[in-house]
Amino acid sequence: SECWWEGELLLNCSFTGLSAVPEDKAPMATTADFSHNHITTFLCTSGRDEEWMLKHLNLSDNLISQLSLTTCRNLPVLETLNLNGNAIQSLTLGAPTHGNGDRPLPALKVLSVERNNLKTVPRGLGQLQSLQTVCLSSNAIRQIDLTDFQNCSQLKDIDLHNNKITKFHPDAFRDLNKLQVLDLRENALTTPLPQIFIFLNFFQLEMDSSDNTW
Repeated sequence: SECWWEGELLLNCSFTGLSAVPEDKAPMATTADFSHNHITTFLCTSGRDEEWMLKHLNLSDNLISQLSLTTCRNLPVLETLNLNGNAIQSLTLGAPTHGNGDRPLPALKVLSVERNNLKTVPRGLGQLQSLQTVCLSSNAIRQIDLTDFQNCSQLKDIDLHNNKITKFHPDAFRDLNKLQVLDLRENALTTPLPQIFIFLNFFQLEMDSSDNTW
């Protein structure tokens, strides 16, 4: 089956049996749906003369197992990235840089990596300076470290439900002043949460930690 256009800027390639993202079509779309295919990887290019128009990219329900987005210089306006329902074990989003101009995915606001095989929080979240929502439910994450959400100053919503989290660093969420929703349901926390939220804005925060074993 072939991809088809829904209007001038929406590219629908779902359920078409694709094994790779068609780079002859994707750069022209603002929304692209490549879900429910056989895609095993997504390669970004570093050339600034190859910038794509994509704002919304759906790669859900494919066969991606490892992914690095550290060189995604060709997606300057991408706002949402859906990687749900893959087999991702390793996801790297950014590496330390010396200037904001070198950061990948500078406009990304929503990152969804639900129903994958992650054992740790993706590396480099702090390099995504516009990130507001991160969905990591239904993975195999076991703990939250001090640096996992470091420098994520715009984060408002973190979904970690249905993982295997047993512990997290007491300062893991310390600087997330805009955090409004934190979902820790259906994990393996065995003791009540320590006073890690003393630094958060309780008047905004909605936290759900039910269905744990304490």
